[in-house]
Amino acid sequence: MTNLTSLLVANRGEIAVRIFRTARALGLATVAVHSDPDADALHVRDADAAVRLPGAAPADTYLRGDLIIKAALAAGADAVHPGYGFLSENADFAREVQAAGLTWIGPPPEAIEAMASKTRAKELMRTAGVPLLDPVDPAAATPADLPLLLKAAAGGGGRGMRVVRDLDQLKEALDAASAEAHSAFGDGEVFAEPYVERGRHVEVQILADTHGTVWALGTRDCSLQRRHQKVIEEAPAPGLPAGLRESLHTAAVAAARAVSYEGAGTVEFLVTADGRPYFLEMNTRLQVEHPVTEAVFGLDLVALQLRVAEGEALPAAPPQPTGHAVEARLYAEDPAQDWRPQTGVLHTLAIPGEIRVDTGFTDGDTVGIHYDPMLAKVVAHAPTRAGAVRALAAALAGARIHGLTTNRELLVGSLRHPDFAAGQLDTGFYDRHLDTLTGSAPDATPAALAAALAEAAPGPDAPLAARLGGWRNVRSQPQTRRYTVAGTAYEVQYHPVNHPGVRVLSAERHLVTLEVDGIRRMFHVKRNSNNTEVYVDSALGAHTLTPVPRFPDPQDRTEPGSLLAPMPGTVVRIAEGAAPGSPVTAGQPLLWLEAMKMEHRILAPASGTLTALHVATGQQVEFGALLAVVQEEPQA
Repeated sequence: MTNLTSLLVANRGEIAVRIFRTARALGLATVAVHSDPDADALHVRDADAAVRLPGAAPADTYLRGDLIIKAALAAGADAVHPGYGFLSENADFAREVQAAGLTWIGPPPEAIEAMASKTRAKELMRTAGVPLLDPVDPAAATPADLPLLLKAAAGGGGRGMRVVRDLDQLKEALDAASAEAHSAFGDGEVFAEPYVERGRHVEVQILADTHGTVWALGTRDCSLQRRHQKVIEEAPAPGLPAGLRESLHTAAVAAARAVSYEGAGTVEFLVTADGRPYFLEMNTRLQVEHPVTEAVFGLDLVALQLRVAEGEALPAAPPQPTGHAVEARLYAEDPAQDWRPQTGVLHTLAIPGEIRVDTGFTDGDTVGIHYDPMLAKVVAHAPTRAGAVRALAAALAGARIHGLTTNRELLVGSLRHPDFAAGQLDTGFYDRHLDTLTGSAPDATPAALAAALAEAAPGPDAPLAARLGGWRNVRSQPQTRRYTVAGTAYEVQYHPVNHPGVRVLSAERHLVTLEVDGIRRMFHVKRNSNNTEVYVDSALGAHTLTPVPRFPDPQDRTEPGSLLAPMPGTVVRIAEGAAPGSPVTAGQPLLWLEAMKMEHRILAPASGTLTALHVATGQQVEFGALLAVVQEEPQA
């Protein structure tokens, strides 16, 4: 038996945070590693100690096994958990960890090696009697073999995968898949197999100890995918006949025993529309979607990984599963724009309900360009599938996610889609339904009105009369606010106490209550720190609004040298000696404009000659009026 005391996680983000949570519960000290972009990441802040891996690219940081082992030794760790991705399925790294005297939280290097190449793994599984798809030699492929699926031999997660439907595109697809595989896994080997249309992606979670016990912890369905990466997963896989479920369990256990497996792993299968299962691959690590299995079986798989690594024996059989669990991966991406990743500041991430949220971010963190854009895994567990799906959809719909475009609406729409509710799942779900799920955005007029009312609402220190509703001296004139939402312009006009079709029940800076067509609605309003965006959340949906300034900078629409009035006002002063033909210097005040009881200096944009002066002292000017023109002197 080994007694662990300190654990280094050779990973980042939500998986590192999740592993630390269990480690602390077991009384282990925790050590993080981080690249330069991750210096202030949540997993770094969450650990007892952290070690820098200089650089930004994964190849220079999280894929440098030598640096990670040095970090573990320097920080006093006695064990290394690889998480998933990066070096988690690298047999050489596992050997080097063990050679350094550290405990490897994972299967034996020989098991990793046996399954590391999907081509060799398939040969091994064929010998073990596990059903397989016949491989296709790309050099000898014919039209009868189409469509083909190209896959990286050394990794997963959708990297190095391509679907080929035209032989003329095969070479280009092979080159692209190989290049991506080499970049992601350091190995450019790619193989081809038949691509099964409308197949289901079903997997079995296994757990094995060092004493010969192997558990098959039920099935998971991971069919809803984009770019061959999973989006929504659930356990157990719905609608599988008992015989098929049992055969999948048997095949998974056979696969584990074939390589003398230890620890947590996943055996993945493709199930055809007529119910035939085929082995895809074995992931010799913890999976992203492991929380749904934990929820159904009432287990902590990370805790069991650690206990297995310490030499503890598993009971002869796992606990009985209860209920159903569904997980959605919340990504910072725009599904309507070819799943384009998003970067920037995540101002707010708040997901309500009695659900599990695994995340590597907190409010104010920055989502950068270097790593996967997954923000969180959101998991609901209930006695029935319908209950779990309903709870998860409600939690996501009610979440407040500010600062970045996400796939939240897609997730909610997917969970509430009739095909998903009916268990009609396959890997072509988004091919068929993406346009519908990312169709026209809901009307943001109520949200724009709420944002405008919140902006106009007096603060708590305002006079009592103002807080009771007397926001303007002249109530007969409506207020106007303009916003853009996802490129669509909205203009709302309102009186402080009414709006066509809407009754204002209350309006505060962060909460507006409206009666819209006889229905009471609450709108939560929040602005980012520099007031460039307004976030409005309600039962009608979540909207990000960009305020259009009352007086947009007119310089944005003119040639350099033209000085325009930035707002309506009165010219109260002109600089002494300023006249057409006089020289000016950059930044020199040329005239003063009074507006809204404040004076605004109009400055020369560059050094040169004042060629025109179109106003006089005391003159009133409209917004955008041409005040003067400065011709910049040529550079020497």
